[in-house]
Amino acid sequence: MQHERLEKNIGLMGLLIVIVISFGGLAEIVPLFYLDDTTEPVDGLKPYTALQLEGRDIYIREGCSTCHSQMIRPLRAETERYGHYSVAGEHVWEHPFLWGSKRTGPDLARVGGRYSDEWHRVHLLNPRDVVAQSNMPAFPWLAEKTLTGELTGDKIAAFKNFFGVPYTDEDIANAKAEVEGKTELDAVVAYLQSLGHAIKDKR
Repeated sequence: MQHERLEKNIGLMGLLIVIVISFGGLAEIVPLFYLDDTTEPVDGLKPYTALQLEGRDIYIREGCSTCHSQMIRPLRAETERYGHYSVAGEHVWEHPFLWGSKRTGPDLARVGGRYSDEWHRVHLLNPRDVVAQSNMPAFPWLAEKTLTGELTGDKIAAFKNFFGVPYTDEDIANAKAEVEGKTELDAVVAYLQSLGHAIKDKR
């Protein structure tokens, strides 16, 4: 009888549903904040260099993350194609993370080192020169725009001070000199080549 009364009281039923879902969510999520596997960097993880960090910002600006995910799921079809599945410890210094879920193009989580710098340059300037069936747009302006590095040190300092990324004062001091005069194309290629090295692919 009381059960029937509860089911007919929509407001109370809604409140109890929210409470149950909240407790279930907390039970799933809160432990992750205390597991080393999800909060500590994997062995071999290195912070982005100044040039790679600038490349990452350009990658975000140009919308690359809307078509390319950076998260390999632990499924055989994915690991056979892309390599070792992604783990949280690879991304603890990513702000924001770029996992994504849409794959108009292939996943890029482990693209670093798979192709030469020159391949990436040609691919970014005109994708169809290396992949005939590609529907990726060309980004010729990346080769024309030059970085000044005026804000690079500030970016690195922000990652160090607010997010705990282990940059040194030397990294901050040298940031401008490292990127000044480089093209945006240089930066994006450097970023792409940095992806996926923390975990060795044993295929």
